[in-house]
Amino acid sequence: MIYTEILRQNREFQLCYRKGRSFVSKYVIVYARPNKLPCSRLGITTGKKIGNAVCRSRSRRLIRQAWRENELDAPIGLDVVIVARTGLADHSSDELSAYFRQYGMPLLHRIYAGEDPMPRTNPKAGHKS
Repeated sequence: MIYTEILRQNREFQLCYRKGRSFVSKYVIVYARPNKLPCSRLGITTGKKIGNAVCRSRSRRLIRQAWRENELDAPIGLDVVIVARTGLADHSSDELSAYFRQYGMPLLHRIYAGEDPMPRTNPKAGHKS
């Protein structure tokens, strides 16, 4: 990875979970927060729900490959934690890479700009009782 360092410390992951913004897809959950550094940092989490060690390792490889392919489009200066979801190991790296290209990177740019990546709409707004 050219412009990305690795998140290694637990407190850095926890800070990203607590203070960062997130968005969800059928493949992964992405947490991100600005880090005020001249580089981005990436952390990958695969839990036991993903499967055995082989499935978890494959999931990590898929995420790293998808990030590598789209790294140049990502904003610089973010801490990003990507959490694999169940069934990711059954998909190809092309599918995950296409998701990052189409949805993930634009949402990371919104987080970097300080916007909410997935604005929630109030279903009762405009409804008079």
